[in-house]
Amino acid sequence: MNFDSRVALVTGGSRGIGAAISRRLGQAGARVAVGYLGEPALHEEARAVARDIEEDGGEAMAVEIDVTDPESVEECFSEVESEWEPVRVLVNNAGVTRDGLMMRMSDEAWSQVIAVNLDGAQRTCRRALRGMMRAREGAIVNLASIVGLVGNAGQANYAAAKGGVVGLTKSLAAEVGSRGVRVNAVAPGLIATAMTDEMPEDNIEAAVDRSALDRIGQPEEVAEAVCFLASGAASYITGEVLVIDGGMSVGL
Repeated sequence: MNFDSRVALVTGGSRGIGAAISRRLGQAGARVAVGYLGEPALHEEARAVARDIEEDGGEAMAVEIDVTDPESVEECFSEVESEWEPVRVLVNNAGVTRDGLMMRMSDEAWSQVIAVNLDGAQRTCRRALRGMMRAREGAIVNLASIVGLVGNAGQANYAAAKGGVVGLTKSLAAEVGSRGVRVNAVAPGLIATAMTDEMPEDNIEAAVDRSALDRIGQPEEVAEAVCFLASGAASYITGEVLVIDGGMSVGL
């Protein structure tokens, strides 16, 4: 899985799964643009991830991107292209949750989750395709979720957004495959991140009990799958959704 200095952009790349993906792509030889939302803390985290990659012998830069803002998306891609060259690997990892029961969910909570997780993914895909289709080469990996495949009480907005990401992935793969561009998705289950740190212990234990591997996953395990799907090792794979949940959804 050698990327030969191809340019990769990871949205939401400053922490958790996104940071693990950024580091793994850097280890595999990609030049990595670590995307972060424009907050001072996230900026520092993105710079730290970029430094980790550089200290490991790779090339990286921290780049601001708000996937809900078309101008921000354009500025991000333009910055990366001016510094290096067009993006050949796009990882759509930026995401948010606003959990709550549907009967009590506000329009804002619904719209914000759709805007970041689904609208943001299509916006960056559309922009990345300019260079990919011109070069007849490229790989997109979208972060879906097991929730988008099986649902989860209290996460109707998130499930709808991630289910939409699955549909986006498959449809886009059919549209651009003839131009040498592959589009796949991964659907993680419960992964150890800052988000799970805030979950009640009982919920985590219940999830572990449902897992065939009897544990929750690690960000690095998702990163390995993303790196594979983005690489030439997966050159005949497109339109697929790889579930990474330790067997949690088996039998559902």
